[in-house]
Amino acid sequence: MRLYTIILLFILLAQNTFGQNQANKQQMHLTLNEAIQLAKLQSLSSFRSKNMYLASYWDFRSYKASQLPGLRLNTTPLNYDRSVTPQFVDGQIRYVPTETLSSDVGLSVSQNITLTGGTLGVESNVRRLENNGTDENGADKNTVDITSVPIRIKFSQPLTGYNKFKWESKLKPLEFEKAKKLFLSEMEALSEKAVREFFNSVGAEIDLKIAEINLANADTLYKIGKGRFQIGTVTQDELLDLELSYLNAKISKTRAEVSLKQAQNRLNSFLGFDKDLKIIALIPDNIPGLKVNADEALALAKENNPEVLDMEARLIRANHNVAEKKGTSGLSADLRANLGINKQADNITDVYNAPFSDDRGLGVTLNAPILDWGTRRGQIQMAKSNRQVTEAEVKQALIDFEQDVIMQILQFNLQEELVNISAKADTVAQLGYNVTKQRFMIDKVDVIKLNAAQKSLDDAKRSYINALSDYWRGYYTIRQITLFDFERKETLIKSLDYLLEQ
Repeated sequence: MRLYTIILLFILLAQNTFGQNQANKQQMHLTLNEAIQLAKLQSLSSFRSKNMYLASYWDFRSYKASQLPGLRLNTTPLNYDRSVTPQFVDGQIRYVPTETLSSDVGLSVSQNITLTGGTLGVESNVRRLENNGTDENGADKNTVDITSVPIRIKFSQPLTGYNKFKWESKLKPLEFEKAKKLFLSEMEALSEKAVREFFNSVGAEIDLKIAEINLANADTLYKIGKGRFQIGTVTQDELLDLELSYLNAKISKTRAEVSLKQAQNRLNSFLGFDKDLKIIALIPDNIPGLKVNADEALALAKENNPEVLDMEARLIRANHNVAEKKGTSGLSADLRANLGINKQADNITDVYNAPFSDDRGLGVTLNAPILDWGTRRGQIQMAKSNRQVTEAEVKQALIDFEQDVIMQILQFNLQEELVNISAKADTVAQLGYNVTKQRFMIDKVDVIKLNAAQKSLDDAKRSYINALSDYWRGYYTIRQITLFDFERKETLIKSLDYLLEQ
C-alpha cells in the first residue's frame, strides 16, 4: 500500500501534465479518490490525528510496561557527614564530634499484582560506613562497617476494597482501543471533508461555466433583440428585459470567478498545496450501487464506533470513582511483610559468607477517621449521584446514537435514486432549453419563457452536482459511523497500519 501511495504522488505531481495558463500558473487534474488520498497523506488534519493517536499509543505502551517487573538500581556513591552528636556517658550528656563516610548500592525488582492490588518485590543491597570521629572519652576512632542484604522479599497489600490496578486494567486497554477507532473515524471524517471541498470547487467551476454560457447567450439574445426592435417584432419592454439579463449575466460571471477562486484556494489549503496551483477537479462518472442494511450497519456501529467505547469508558470511570471514595475515605489498612537475610562484617568479602542473620518484618498500618463531620458519607453519596447521572446520560446517548445511525442509513439508501433523478432532470432541462432557445430564435416564444428555461437548466445542473456531493458525503459518513467498507465487505481496522505508515 505504501508503494501505491508513492506511485499516486508521482502520477499527481509528475505525470499529470502541468500546463500553464495566461497567468502562468501550474495546473493539475484531480479525481475525487486522489483528493481523498492526498487529504489522508498530507493535510494538517491528518497530521494532527496521527500524532494524537501516537500519543495514545505510547501512553498505552507505558501502561503495559508498568505491568511488567521493573529492575531498578539505587545507589549513593558517596555521602560525607561531619557533625556533633549528643551521647549519654556516665550519666551525663556529652557532645561528641562525628565524621562518617558512607556509600551504598542496591538492585530491586518489583511487580504490581493486578488481581489483589498489592506489590511484590525482591531487593539486594550493600552499604559501607566508615566512622572517623571520636569516642565518648575523646579518643580518635576509625571503624569500618559493611552491611549487606543478599536477598529480601517484600510484599505490600492494601486491605481495603479499592484496587487501582484492577481499574487501570479495565480502562487503559479500552482507552487505547477507542484511540485506534477514533483515528480511523477521523480519517473517514477527513474523507467526507475532502468530498465537501472537492465538490465545492466543482460546483464553483460549474457555476462559472453556467455564468459564461449565460453571458454568451444573453449577449447573443440582446443583439438579436435589438435587431428585432428595429423592425418592430420586439417591444421596448422586452428589449429592456434582454439588456437587463445581459447586465445581470456579466455580474453573475464576475461573482462566479471570485467564488471559484475562493473554492480553489480552500481546496489547495486543505490538501496542502501552494495557492498558485490550479486544481481541475474531475467529476466522478459513476457511483457504487450500494444499499446498506440498517440492522447490519447498527450492529457494526455499536461494535466499532468510538462513541460507544467512550460511553463504556464513562460508566467505568463512574464506578471507579465510587469504589475509590469507598476505599480511601474511610478505614484504610495496609499490610507490609518482608523476609530475607543480612550480614554485617568488617570487609566486603565476609558480608556474603554464611552464616547470615534473619531479615524479617511484618506490619499492619491502620488509618481510620474518628470524626469527619459526614465528609466521607457526602463524598460517597456525591460519587453515587454522579454515577446515576452518567448512567442516565449514557442510556439516552445510546438511544440517540442508534436513531442517528438508522436515519443516516435511510438517507444514504435514497441518495443513489436522487443522483439518477438529478442526472435525468439535467438532461431533460438541457433538451428543454435547447428547444425553447430555437423557438425564441424563430420568434415563437417570448423572453420570459426563455429566461425560465435557462433558470431551470441552471438549477438542474446545480442539483445534479449537489446530489453527487450528498451521495459521496453520505458514503463516507456511513464508513465513519461503522468503520466498515461496504464495497469490499471488510473492516477498516485493516487499513490502520497503512495509514500510519503514510
